[in-house]
Amino acid sequence: MILDEIAEYTKERVRALKAHKSLYAVRDEAEGRPQGKDFRAALAAPGLSVIAELKKASPSKGVIAPDFTDIYLRKAAEYEAGGAAAISCLTEPQFFQGSDAYLQAVRQRVELPLLRKDFTLDEYQIYEAKCIGADAVLLICSLLSAAQLGEYLAQAQELGLSALVEAHTAGEVQQALAAGAEIIGVNNRNLKDFSVNPVNSLRLRDAIPASKIFVAESGIKCAADTQALKQAGVQAVLVGEALMRSADAAAMLKEMRDA
Repeated sequence: MILDEIAEYTKERVRALKAHKSLYAVRDEAEGRPQGKDFRAALAAPGLSVIAELKKASPSKGVIAPDFTDIYLRKAAEYEAGGAAAISCLTEPQFFQGSDAYLQAVRQRVELPLLRKDFTLDEYQIYEAKCIGADAVLLICSLLSAAQLGEYLAQAQELGLSALVEAHTAGEVQQALAAGAEIIGVNNRNLKDFSVNPVNSLRLRDAIPASKIFVAESGIKCAADTQALKQAGVQAVLVGEALMRSADAAAMLKEMRDA
């Protein structure tokens, strides 16, 4: 499975990072960083909130933006101008061709809260996210045990970070709720084979209390999609490929928000 390959690579990557800079050093640096932007509050604002994603490539689609290094800062500015609530930035380097440097550069360009989109498997990565300027981290239920999920949520909170807890099934939604997640993303994409079921998030909407922030993820391509999600009580959506391929991301964002 693709997710297993990503997980194994990520473990090796974290081991290499720890050899270069110890857990204690990155923890001390993270704890000394100032408070960042409030990702949860941004998503809780009235209307449909859009988390606009910066993504160069993916295992399922290959390279989405071959000129990514030339355009990603302009895209970030377009996202802000178009009314995005937050920006998601891929930092996974092997399968998504992301980089921490991209997030760090975006942090200098926009005022929006930033989600570090990566595959969190170790506490080291949460401290690292704080160090590079992220305001939120992604925690994927299918990668973490119930104990790990609870520990990482608490760690993020102590650092002043929000956590987007991602689920794909009803069981994973219950895992997220049991751990105390405040922001739950339901992914229309099955990370085991990267297939997309565009109604998966709608199917699981009622499983999540209205007191939580519900985020629909993947396969959202146009204003008609966001309109259907908003009517179903979805507070936020995460949109990547459609915005990356758009010639006018700001206009597309406005259409999606106003639908």
